[in-house]
Amino acid sequence: MLDSAQDLFFSKGYEATTVADIMEQAGVSKGGFYHHFTSKDDLLEALVERMAARALARLQPILEEKGLDAVACMNAVLSRSRQLKAEDAPVIRATFDIVFRPENVALYHRLNRAVNRVMMPLFVDIITRGKMEGRFRIDDPTTTAEIIVQLGASTYNAVARAIEAIGTPQADEAAAALDERLRQHGLAIDRILGLPDGTLVYSEPGFAKAVLNVPAGRKR
Repeated sequence: MLDSAQDLFFSKGYEATTVADIMEQAGVSKGGFYHHFTSKDDLLEALVERMAARALARLQPILEEKGLDAVACMNAVLSRSRQLKAEDAPVIRATFDIVFRPENVALYHRLNRAVNRVMMPLFVDIITRGKMEGRFRIDDPTTTAEIIVQLGASTYNAVARAIEAIGTPQADEAAAALDERLRQHGLAIDRILGLPDGTLVYSEPGFAKAVLNVPAGRKR
């Protein structure tokens, strides 16, 4: 059912796809659908959680690489995450087009929580390692990980502005502003962990345009 829903959401559009469409494509009855999900939003949450779990499975081997201290491990995870997001840019953009609509802000926060639930153990593991190594000056790894993953919600407005500006003369400016917001996000994480500024590479110039597939802004 999730595969059918994903195909429909990204081909027909989330708003235009009905529960009946999903049931027909998946070959399930109304009872079969509502046995698993109470609404289309529930199904989208499960779909996003599955995407996060698949990303986690591709990041997990980094923790097992030999010779990496916690800082190197965190940077490797962040680098691989950027690579995966760039590779999955069409799917991410389609999801963002749904959840960054003003009327869907509650759905955004719901999906953000679902992703954080999946990713939390990875960050707790790395932060625990960093505390044991004496690299991270923190007290409680779990609380610190929660704070760090919750910072992601603070980028909501910058992402929303970048999406809204796509196809306008302000597109490049909005994407650059999002890149700067992500850079500042990385500095905040450095300071939370007690690291010198710039130790962690949270983002890179041009990352926002790559993930959002932002074309060059039109000339005035």
